[in-house]
Amino acid sequence: MPTDYPDSDDLLRPREVAELFGVRPSTIARWARDGQLTSLRTPGGHRRYSRQEIRGLLAEDAAPDEAKQKLAEDAARLYDQGWSIRQVAAKFDHSYDAMRRILGMNVTLRNRGGTYTGTNHGNRT
Repeated sequence: MPTDYPDSDDLLRPREVAELFGVRPSTIARWARDGQLTSLRTPGGHRRYSRQEIRGLLAEDAAPDEAKQKLAEDAARLYDQGWSIRQVAAKFDHSYDAMRRILGMNVTLRNRGGTYTGTNHGNRT
């Protein structure tokens, strides 16, 4: 690993990087050993990470979250229009169970009779 490094203000400690990713510092060290992150070494042998590289990785991480959110919104819209969970799952190439979990976090699911779970909605028994 290179020993020359940019201005210390542009470098992050493993703890700081871990906080940004929501993982433990030991995970950051493992990612560096595995080549997923590029670390620089201080004269004392401590790892430091480029702020610019970490920003780029965080931006890449945000894109899948946005795509997942869009999928969830689109799936919920179709489900609210009367599509079944199986139809929505097929539309988005997901398993029934995965789509049920996605929809369950975004809408109130209907039971098999087409009524909403947990409410009476005027049905007489």
